[in-house]
Amino acid sequence: MDSRSNATTPCGLLLQGFAESPHLRPVLFLLLLAVHLATLSGNLLILVAVASVPRRPPMLLFLCQLSAIKLCYMLAVVPCSLAQLASPGRGRDSPISFLGCAVQMHMFVALGGAQCFLLAAMACDSYVAICHPLRYAAVVTPGLCTRLALACCLGELAVSVGFTVAVFNLPFCGSRLLVHFFGDITALLHLACTQSYVEELRPLGAGLVLLLRPSVLILASHGAIAAALSRLRSPRGKRKAASTCASHLAVTFLHHGCPTFTYVRPKASYSPRQDRTLALVYTNVTPLLYPLIYSLRNRKITATIRRVLSPRAGSV
Repeated sequence: MDSRSNATTPCGLLLQGFAESPHLRPVLFLLLLAVHLATLSGNLLILVAVASVPRRPPMLLFLCQLSAIKLCYMLAVVPCSLAQLASPGRGRDSPISFLGCAVQMHMFVALGGAQCFLLAAMACDSYVAICHPLRYAAVVTPGLCTRLALACCLGELAVSVGFTVAVFNLPFCGSRLLVHFFGDITALLHLACTQSYVEELRPLGAGLVLLLRPSVLILASHGAIAAALSRLRSPRGKRKAASTCASHLAVTFLHHGCPTFTYVRPKASYSPRQDRTLALVYTNVTPLLYPLIYSLRNRKITATIRRVLSPRAGSV
C-alpha cells in the first residue's frame, strides 16, 4: 500500500484506479471510451426503436426497460473511471467522500439487482408465451409489464439502501485506499476492520438474495420451457423457442456470472486486482454484449431499427 493511503481525511477515501500502470492508462482510456460510446449507441437505438412502435408487445417493453436500466447502470460507474484515466496529473489516487462512495454503491447495487429481477420477469414472460400461448395475451399485459418493472426498480432501491447502510456501518480503520476504480462492495469490505466472518454475513446475505433468488426463478422457468419443447412437434417452433431461450440464458449468465464469483464469498478470499479486473468486465464489456446477444437478435427489434435508420426503406 502507498503511504498516502493513510494520509486521507477521516471523511474520505482514495480510489487507486489504475494508477500503478501509468503506461496503460491512455490505451485503457481510449478502449473504455470506445466501448462506452458503442454501448450507449446500441442501447439508445433500442430505446428509440421501441418508442417508435405504436403497439408494443410485452417482450419489447421488457427489452426497452432492460436497456434503460443498463444505461443508468453504466452511467453510475463508467464516467467516473474515464475521468480518473483522463486526469493523470491530478495525483496517483483520486479522492472520494464517504457520501459519494455510498451513493455510487447504492445506485450500482440497486440497478444491478433490478436487472436480476427484470431478467427473472422476462423468463416468466417466455414461460407463459411458450407453455401457455393461448393465455398469453390475457395474462401478460402492458400494464403488468410496467408494474413489474416499477416493482423491480423501487424494490431494489429499498433493498440497496439497507445493503449500503449495512456496509457503511462496518468499522473502517487503517488504510483508506480502495484498490478499485469505483466504490465497489468487495473493496469496502476489504477495508473494514472485521475480526470475524459474522460481521460480513449481513451484506453477503443480501448479495446472496439479490443474485440467487432470481436465478432460481429463471432456471425453473427455463426447465419448464425445456420440458414443453420436448413435447413440441414443430421443428420450426422448437428452433424459434430454443433461440429465444438461449439468448436469455446467455444474458443471464453474463449478468450473474462475474458478480456471483466476486460478491458471494468471504473477505479472506478477496484479491483486489483480480476483482478490479472482473469489475472492469461486467461494468464495461457485459453491457456492450447485451444489445448484440439479446435485443438485436429479436426480429421485431431489428426490423424496427432498420425502419428508424432508413425511413424510406421502412415505408417501402
